[in-house]
Amino acid sequence: MLSSRLPKDLTPSPFFAELERAKADVLAECAGTGGNVAESLPFIDMTVSSPLRVGLPFDLQPAVEQAKSEFGTWVADAAGRRDAREAVVEYYRERGGAFTAGQVILTASTSEAYSVLFKTFCDPGDVILTPMPGYPLLDTLAQLEHLECAPYFLKIRRENARKLATDERRMKNVILSEANSHAQGAKQSTFRFVLDSDSLLAAPERAKILLLVSPHNPTGHCVSREEWNEAVRFCEENNMILVVDEVFADYAFSDKVSRTWQYVLDERRETRDESADVILDPGVRSTIGEGIHTSSDCDNSASKDLWDAGGGDVINLPEDGPKCPIFWLNGLSKAVGSPQLKLGWMAFYAPREKFEEIRAALEFVEDAYLSVSSPAQSLACPTLAASAAYESRIRERLLQNWQTLREAFPSKYCPEVLGGWYAVVRLGEDDEKITLRLLREKHVLVQPGFFFDFDEDGWVVISLLQEPALFKEAIKRIMQ
Repeated sequence: MLSSRLPKDLTPSPFFAELERAKADVLAECAGTGGNVAESLPFIDMTVSSPLRVGLPFDLQPAVEQAKSEFGTWVADAAGRRDAREAVVEYYRERGGAFTAGQVILTASTSEAYSVLFKTFCDPGDVILTPMPGYPLLDTLAQLEHLECAPYFLKIRRENARKLATDERRMKNVILSEANSHAQGAKQSTFRFVLDSDSLLAAPERAKILLLVSPHNPTGHCVSREEWNEAVRFCEENNMILVVDEVFADYAFSDKVSRTWQYVLDERRETRDESADVILDPGVRSTIGEGIHTSSDCDNSASKDLWDAGGGDVINLPEDGPKCPIFWLNGLSKAVGSPQLKLGWMAFYAPREKFEEIRAALEFVEDAYLSVSSPAQSLACPTLAASAAYESRIRERLLQNWQTLREAFPSKYCPEVLGGWYAVVRLGEDDEKITLRLLREKHVLVQPGFFFDFDEDGWVVISLLQEPALFKEAIKRIMQ
């Protein structure tokens, strides 16, 4: 009776059933206890994924007051209301981006953006290349479209190129002593995850989409320029679509990190003269949108990137850009910590000869649903206008907790996080057992590595969002 898109067995796995029993046991054990906050909690949740749960809500009241008069407005635009798309353009402009409204498609969520892309570019049985380790939702979204997932891999690399020790017995013996003497070795992380570009070569023949996640959930890996060039070249050679999930991109920890659209749209900005800034000025951009100012009006390197798609619809498409279409996915869920607002978007690049065909196809799929609510679109401008200030609060929390974590564990067991809300730690034993033991004995809840398809045992995933005092207490308990 049920669709073949669904898993044959929808009951919880034995591990997660056991985890729920362990939670219930801890709740019963801690009922009615007093003391400080950490002691009175049944357990410290180190899996938390929403700022709403850790005292970091976005103040929606000013945005609602500003936008509520438009909640009853309805514009049946498949790409989304123009003013909401312009708010997304302004979001990128404040961060150095140069998209135009014609390159933005609104969706109800990042998950829906995936669904739209899968419907637009894939047939049943086609393959999506996804990172391993990686977030399991991606496999589910592909399965619901009758698609298959094939992995490429992230691997740990030591910056000085020495081989990472894998002797489990030695690791168990030295992990605590190394942690206690971290001052010499853990202040500067020497291990981090990188893209294993060779693993892309194992892609099945029916692969249609390469999906990058930057910053990556859960490892904190961010795509470097070298990795980006390899990914683009692979997609060009195999006639594939490149999709970048960058929902955590505003939460980078390092000056090593760039937004991947900078590699495409902004890589020549440093060599342009000041007149090139005309394409980024909001007033000029709106004039461009009206068809008054086009690429023929100015003679500089910036103008060469502007392409008139017809009727004054000017798009930022570099003449010598990549030969494969590229999509960047984001939304209010992370940008303002508000998943309940249900507004996401995709910003995209495509070679000029393919751009209009692709945009028409996307809008055809979007028009069948028109899923983004009017209130959500109305809130785009006031919320995104305040997003930078909000993100700085989140980033401060993340950095504080990341510092606590990296000081507690040697870098070989806690690889460097370049961005995002999560970190991973290798504790050196079966990750299912350690997850259950930490919950039952230490009253700390983490996520086991197998949930993210780590290819070896012993990894756990920790959220960096938790309140700092609770985070520090949880790490102390884990170290014990």
